[in-house]
Amino acid sequence: MLDQFAQGFAMAMRLDTFALMSLGLFGGMVVGALPGFTTLMAMAILLPISFFLDPVVGIPFLLGIYKGGIFGGSIPAILISMPGTGAAVATTADGYKLTQQGKSRKALDMALFSSVFGDTTSDIFTILMIFPIAFLVMQFGPPELFAVLLMSLAIIAVTSGGSPLKSLVMMLVGLWLSQIGTDPLGGVERFTFGLFDLKSGIPLLPMLIGVFAIPEVASVVMRNEKAKQLSALMGERLSRTEFARCFRTICRSTVIGTGIGIVPGLGQVVAAMMGYSAAKHASSHPETFGEGELEGVAAAEAANNAVNGPTMVPLLTLGIPGDNVTAILLGAFVAQGLRPGPQLFEEQGATVFAILIAMVFCNLLFLVIGYLSIPFFSRLVTIKTSILIPLVIMFAFAGAYVFRSDSVDLLMLVGFGIFGIVAKIARFEVMPMVMGFILGEPMEYAFGQTVALANDNPFSFFLTERHGALGLLIATPVISYLLWKRLRKVKMS
Repeated sequence: MLDQFAQGFAMAMRLDTFALMSLGLFGGMVVGALPGFTTLMAMAILLPISFFLDPVVGIPFLLGIYKGGIFGGSIPAILISMPGTGAAVATTADGYKLTQQGKSRKALDMALFSSVFGDTTSDIFTILMIFPIAFLVMQFGPPELFAVLLMSLAIIAVTSGGSPLKSLVMMLVGLWLSQIGTDPLGGVERFTFGLFDLKSGIPLLPMLIGVFAIPEVASVVMRNEKAKQLSALMGERLSRTEFARCFRTICRSTVIGTGIGIVPGLGQVVAAMMGYSAAKHASSHPETFGEGELEGVAAAEAANNAVNGPTMVPLLTLGIPGDNVTAILLGAFVAQGLRPGPQLFEEQGATVFAILIAMVFCNLLFLVIGYLSIPFFSRLVTIKTSILIPLVIMFAFAGAYVFRSDSVDLLMLVGFGIFGIVAKIARFEVMPMVMGFILGEPMEYAFGQTVALANDNPFSFFLTERHGALGLLIATPVISYLLWKRLRKVKMS
């Protein structure tokens, strides 16, 4: 492991890696600072750029967009009470009140420092934990892998937001879509309806851009919101004393965000809410939360950024995306020939460590770029969306076409875009569908291998030989119920 780590460190120390990470960070902050434009949209549209870069350059570029976008969403949340991303919803409660009090600069500084601390700490935790977890996962056979994938889908269904029944329906749609094409076990065509273009299955990239980017564009167009009036940044910078006063809260939220990041399906929004709620309950002056409390900004921003690193753990070790953004990252890994899963560390351990090490260094760039550029980003919140929408649509179609240069992918993009818009109107989350699509094929393959190993006697097989897999199957409904109950409590508080 130490040899792979040393090789990865050397691979990460490249000028082009740092240059592209800086570009990604800046671009992510710009997109996050634009109300209505999400990090998810930027990731989906710019994903194809990474295909033409070395993995140690292209994937850190996407990680830069990811990190920058999550922080960028706090800028309009603080300045005009309009969260740039869902992760910044909790930041709005105190951030905008601070702006009204003439302390917007303090609020933005606190958001930046809390974000960098939470992100960096969770990234270091990820590096320390990912190899032992990967080693454990390497001991898994098909039954254990099937049980883990089934548990992941169940957790995603109950934690995706909204109705669990709607999430389950969308997940079943995703599982069905994953069946289209050629059976990986029997080589038989399924659900192709006689269309040659469907024999190889549905391509992932047009689906990702279609269901994530297009509905966001449509949402911005339909809202047609006029920019709110923005005054100049007000007040003094954050002092060391103020940061020190909030440091305990930042540490608590970092732990909460790190724990949530490991669990597939929860994500930044849940982490921010839980971090904010925990800070309020632990405070000796909870009445100040919601009235312009710096601790409220610190709690939300440290928690939502601490999710970023740990989401890589289930992604890299099991090929399970932790949220929508890591689903897009999975597409980048696959396109680069790096299939996440138990064998990735055996085959490409140095490359994985190079990406993770670059992720840590990305936070140093994050701090510098964010600190110097806050005045610039703060002016972006009033830019006209009519200028940006045509560019976004152009990049979406170009990105869907460039990977395979197949016009059918453009039709796929439009079809999934319409599907995503309808789902959003009907309040169906698309994340369970995407997760079902991504995990459907490996779960089917693991299930087929498990049936073969069981020799048509699965009950005896699990009871006598696969106790770990049996334990995971039994724990699935219990863990799913407890998570659902906990999330309901958080939303009601």
